[in-house]
Amino acid sequence: VTGEVMRQVSGGYEIRVGKMDIILPSDKIVPGESFKHGQLVKVYVEQVEKSSRGTFLKVDRNSVHFVEQLMKNEVPELASGIMEIKMIAREAGIRTKMALVSYNPQVDPIGACIGENGVRISSVVKELNGEKVDVFEWSFDIATVIKNSLAPASVIEVEILDEESKISRIWVPPTQLSLAIGKGGQNARLAAKLTGWKIDIKPILE
Repeated sequence: VTGEVMRQVSGGYEIRVGKMDIILPSDKIVPGESFKHGQLVKVYVEQVEKSSRGTFLKVDRNSVHFVEQLMKNEVPELASGIMEIKMIAREAGIRTKMALVSYNPQVDPIGACIGENGVRISSVVKELNGEKVDVFEWSFDIATVIKNSLAPASVIEVEILDEESKISRIWVPPTQLSLAIGKGGQNARLAAKLTGWKIDIKPILE
């Protein structure tokens, strides 16, 4: 839902959604975000609570659900169920990764999410204040999912070391090692969070 920022309060912002004044807590916004009086902001409704005093909404902007709903708002194929987000991981304000599947062979899940001239994904990124959003096609083959989850790095090989314990080793060209790991380990960390696998990245020596 879209709310109007009324004022900054202790512990967050008071925003008006319809006729309700609700609090967007500081721990539910993206690190570094700030809002001005009168600014319109989108929030995800986590919970609706009804009591004798009225109806209260719990809202956030920093969860994966916020990004999921932004994508559904922009991509009709996701909203209708033709496509589905199978996996998603997020470090709010930095990057979100998601694996998508299409249940219609005529619909390319990546193309549908990006939109003509990138218009769909751009709208989501704009609302996220420039947070990077990586989208790739989901697969039943976990090695393929792990490989794709490390984009934008190029992966030569995915070695499954222990399927039961979910441990893998990834081989990349030496020039791609820092990209695969990411700044502060962020790319590899998000890929591991997304897949649920331990990912050990190694450079392949020619």
